Amino acid sequence: MKMLEQSRSYVSRFTREVDFYKLVCRHPLTPRVSKLFLGAAIAYALSPIDLIPDFIPVIGYLDDLIIVPLLIWIAIVFIPPKVIIECRKAEQKS
Repeated sequence: MKMLEQSRSYVSRFTREVDFYKLVCRHPLTPRVSKLFLGAAIAYALSPIDLIPDFIPVIGYLDDLIIVPLLIWIAIVFIPPKVIIECRKAEQKS
């Protein structure tokens, strides 16, 4: 039972983060470079083509666990704090 609740919590947090990144991408003050990096992160996560194929045990998924968060982090670095605060507040209201 506890595992099910924990899974729901992870799914809920993931969907909130996706909503946040959508708001950030739509915000007019978000720099183009940030939109590019967020788009690259989404494209890489959804793409069937990887740097290291997923069928290679452990290492195949490790590149996904490193590259996607790295691209998101780079995108967030360029976004003004005001935009991040606005989008977090808007995401929490919905």
